[in-house]
Amino acid sequence: MVLNAATLDRRVQFRRAVLVDDGYGQVEQWQDHGAPVFAAKRDISDAERWNAGQVQASITTRFTVRWSGFTADIDPTDRLTCEGREYEITGIKETPDRRRRMLELTCSAWADQ
Repeated sequence: MVLNAATLDRRVQFRRAVLVDDGYGQVEQWQDHGAPVFAAKRDISDAERWNAGQVQASITTRFTVRWSGFTADIDPTDRLTCEGREYEITGIKETPDRRRRMLELTCSAWADQ
């Protein structure tokens, strides 16, 4: 897949967990991290599983973003949102074409969000 400005046609927002005081103690809360960035999106698999008598469907998606100091700081403890769906980041790697050009983020989400 050749990536250029035209293929980075989605906006994704990274989210990071921060500790906030809810009046009773420190709780983890997800907040936007940085400004939205352009990304390419490609769904790579989907799955269903039974859990307590209910079917849960999940989807695995690969997002490609430009490498930058900001995106290089993203790690699997962060999340990203795209078009109203929140994804957990399960893997991050540089694309094999050139060093520090693009990052591929493998993400998963529940399909019923």
